[in-house]
This record gives sequence, structure tokens and C-alpha cells, in this order.
Amino acid sequence: MGIKLTVLTAFIACLFLMSFRGEKKKKVVFFGDSITEAAVNKGGYIDVLQNMIAAKGAADKFELNGAGISGNKIYDLYLRIEKDVLEKKPDVVVIWVGVNDVWHKSSSNTGTDFDKFGKFYNAVVKKIQATGAKVIIVTPAAIGEKNDFSNAQDGDLNAYSSWMRKYAKTNGLGLVDLRTIFHEYSLANNPDNWFNRILTTDGVHLNAKGNALVAAEMWKALQ
Repeated sequence: MGIKLTVLTAFIACLFLMSFRGEKKKKVVFFGDSITEAAVNKGGYIDVLQNMIAAKGAADKFELNGAGISGNKIYDLYLRIEKDVLEKKPDVVVIWVGVNDVWHKSSSNTGTDFDKFGKFYNAVVKKIQATGAKVIIVTPAAIGEKNDFSNAQDGDLNAYSSWMRKYAKTNGLGLVDLRTIFHEYSLANNPDNWFNRILTTDGVHLNAKGNALVAAEMWKALQ
């Protein structure tokens, strides 16, 4: 009887200890262009987010990975998704792309037409979902920070972002609507209607305030 009790006690103790074992970290991959490529550097939004998570005592819950390449458009993401994202076996993939798809249409004639953008975007999302990973999509924030929609690419950015909002809602995806967030921030903090220097260095790439804002919004989505 004593031996049986000892074994039972040991078994219960083992179960008790196992219940306190830390959960496996959620692996998050940020998939995008130069904005995300720079985000892993000190002060970049992924670096800021990592520090934010650590400060909240959640460093053991998330593993953050950057997969950004300068100049990338949605079809570039489609072509490199296997190696740069899926092979990492992520739990969550955050897709932030769209600036170059719009910008490069006028700057170098290598952008992505509206109908093709949606088709490639859907293909990228479906490949990720097929692995069981969750998807969070991010609207392109800005190509110029003027808040009266007088930036040259505002029309296309608004159209592409509108499609992404509807796509996220229809498919039950997470959404970080930086297009709306940046515009509202500029309305409140850009009284002189500057092209840059509010949340970006050049109208596109993030400054310190921009990185901090994006990190905070990404944190909301990850929670």
C-alpha cells in the first residue's frame, strides 16, 4: 500500500510540475519590404516591439523574426515565401506590403496592377494558412504624409488599402490598418501638412516615432 501511494504521489507531483512548464513560444514572422528589413535593426519596429514584450514580462511567449527585403512587392513575397517564411514554421505571419506595388508603378513601371495585387495577395495568404499559421495583414501606411490626400499616390494607396480591409474581414484575418492610423496621426500632428518628418524620414520609411507607433499597433494585434 505504501509503495502504491508513493507512486501515485509521484505521478500527481509530476503532473503538477508539468502544468507549470512554460508554453512554447509563438513564432512570429514579419513579411515585407524595406520597412520590415530595417525593422530588425536597433530602434526598428521589430526591435522596439521585442523590447516592449520583454518589459511586459512576455519575452518567453514570443519569438520575433524579420523577413523583409528592400523593393519587394506582393509577387516578390509570393516567390520567396517557402524559404523565407514557411520553412521557419511560424505560428503567426504579419504581411506588410503594398507601398512598392503602388510607388513603383510611377517611379519605374514595375508596380502591381490592382487586380493582380489581389490575386497574388490571396495566393500568399492561402499558402500561409495551409500550414496552420495565423495571418495578420497590414495596410500600406504612406507615400508622403500630407493629410489632405494631396500626395501623388494617395488614390492608389486608398484603393489598395480598402481592398485589404474588405479581404481581411471576409476571410477572418487580423488587420493592422496603418493607412488609417497614419492618416489620423497626421491630421492631429501635422498642422503644416509636411510631406515627411512626422512618422517617417522620407514619406515612407519610419523615424523613431513611426517605429514606436507601429510597434504598439503590432503588439495590439499579437495579443
